[in-house]
Amino acid sequence: MLRNGKFVLLIVLLGLAPSVFADQITLKNGDRLSGKVVKSDGKTLVLHTEFAGDVTLDFSAITHITTDQELHISTSDKKTVVGPVTQNDGKLEVTTRSGPVEVPTSDVVLIRNDAEQTAYDKSLHPGLKHGWNGGVNVGFSVARGNSETENLALAVNAVHPTLNDKTTLYLTSIYTTNQLATPSTVANLITAGIRYDHNLNPRLFAFVGGDFMSNALQDLDLRGVYGGGLGFHAIKSDNTIFDILAGLNYTHETYSDGPPVTPATVPPRFTSYGVTNRYLAFTIGEEFMHKVGKGTVITENLYFFPNLTDTGPYRMTFNFGTVTKLGKWLGWQNQFSDIYVSNPPLTAKKNDLILTTGLNFSFTH
Repeated sequence: MLRNGKFVLLIVLLGLAPSVFADQITLKNGDRLSGKVVKSDGKTLVLHTEFAGDVTLDFSAITHITTDQELHISTSDKKTVVGPVTQNDGKLEVTTRSGPVEVPTSDVVLIRNDAEQTAYDKSLHPGLKHGWNGGVNVGFSVARGNSETENLALAVNAVHPTLNDKTTLYLTSIYTTNQLATPSTVANLITAGIRYDHNLNPRLFAFVGGDFMSNALQDLDLRGVYGGGLGFHAIKSDNTIFDILAGLNYTHETYSDGPPVTPATVPPRFTSYGVTNRYLAFTIGEEFMHKVGKGTVITENLYFFPNLTDTGPYRMTFNFGTVTKLGKWLGWQNQFSDIYVSNPPLTAKKNDLILTTGLNFSFTH
């Protein structure tokens, strides 16, 4: 019987072990919580509990903390101490390997557990193969009967952010055919680009990049835009970002001859308008992003490119889009674009308006 009693006691103690050795937090109202401290910004503290998940607590409402895990404590004087923590009388006592260190709670700027600290360290200098996030948008339509059309819209966006810089890649393609029309290709628009941003301070950043476009509707074989400048974070928060940009760019664009032009309406000397343009231009723009709730992201940007080599002509692009989450990695996207050229080739229109909708597949690597 004695042996059986000891065995039962051992089982009970093992069952209680997770709660005994979990981090313990006591609030001003007397409530006690057990779990694992995840992180704190000095204003709130995140505690991961077994049954309630992550719980966010007001840091000033905590009167006592005891942890069995090591925490990384960053202070207002830019010092970091590491070790298990006990809080008493408005002070954190950190048991470091070299001995106990007291930190006033008013001086605490950040608290991270080992997992959060490791993720933060990786974010400072992530390898180029890691830290990417973005999405793939796909839209497709087919019509048969009085028309025989196919339309494919594809977009890929990838962002590689670190603490002080960001690399952005993008590719969009819209391809439409009508087998009952001549020529059968109604639209063929491809845009691609890369941009690198580097923070000079919390508000100001420098950028450099290249953008490329091919547009069959305007007989644009290829336009390459290479430039850079400065940007300003007018608004920068977790839910809203609004940036203003300004700089210079060098543009190289080549137009093909395109379809034949009727000499009766156009002088013969203009029946061929193949041309190559090279010029310096301003880059002026704004970019906006806003999260609506937990499921929808709104993006908008407007860019203006006035020609400096031959004053008068200019280009302008406008984009507005939304992505609404349908699942962990699946969403629904809508995108509207306006591409404007003040001096297009003869017979081509100045505006191309594009509206696409379809599925969004998000990814993180």
